[in-house]
Amino acid sequence: MTHPNNNNTNQYLLFLKLGGSLITDKMHPGFAKLDVIERLAREIRDALQASSGLYMVLGHGSGSFGHVPAKKYATRNGVKTATQWKGFAEVWREAHTLNRIVVDKLIDQGLSVVSFPPSASVFTHQGEIIHWNLAPIRSALHAGLLPVIYGDVVFDDVLGGTILSTEDLFEYLAKGLKPCRILLAGMEQGVCSDFPDCNEVFQEITSHDQEKIQAFVHGSEATDVTGGMYSKVLQSLNLVKQMPDLEIYIFSGNEHGVVKQALLGETFGTLICAGE
Repeated sequence: MTHPNNNNTNQYLLFLKLGGSLITDKMHPGFAKLDVIERLAREIRDALQASSGLYMVLGHGSGSFGHVPAKKYATRNGVKTATQWKGFAEVWREAHTLNRIVVDKLIDQGLSVVSFPPSASVFTHQGEIIHWNLAPIRSALHAGLLPVIYGDVVFDDVLGGTILSTEDLFEYLAKGLKPCRILLAGMEQGVCSDFPDCNEVFQEITSHDQEKIQAFVHGSEATDVTGGMYSKVLQSLNLVKQMPDLEIYIFSGNEHGVVKQALLGETFGTLICAGE
């Protein structure tokens, strides 16, 4: 297990994402599930209080906030015209609005939170991160603060601008910070083999299963410009290939107490790992 200082095996670092489908209603633009966000904030607080060795980076999706203008202006594909830059700013505003709601709920629970907007610090080349100074996030972890990131617009040297999902950000962060687990909490119980019914969930997916899952795993039913479940699985497989000791769990955070238990080491949903 990995600690931000890398010198104490009783301390460890996790990444947790609160999916946009979990904290917003993707079918209704700009609708935040305030009661769910408040519950999740309590669970995060309780987990941090229960385990003095737990450090974490929290991320969240944009859900029905950022994804709606992002689709309207096709921001993920690039930003060149005045109209597209207007859309870029609109996506930024929506993503920031949801982040403010999430941060305020965490602060209400007594957590010391610092938000790190990707739009202010991340630079990309054709959608791939080429510059992100992680020193401030490391300093926040060392100080015992809770760093929060989120899906956001970023500037790009070829595309002009684009959008990075929380998974995109976690992929880069993981290589720099070396978490032992990444927890992706959404609405689904895990990666379903019978989407959209979701009665059957893969218990484990390894790099050997990549071709097999293509026939089963699909995107999102709602507006999701960053690819939905299929993209999450492919990104996760790519990351565990590069970091074989990393475990990634995709699970539902909709049931009370599950996020807290997952942060404290219980396993839920689908494990994505390098395999044998």
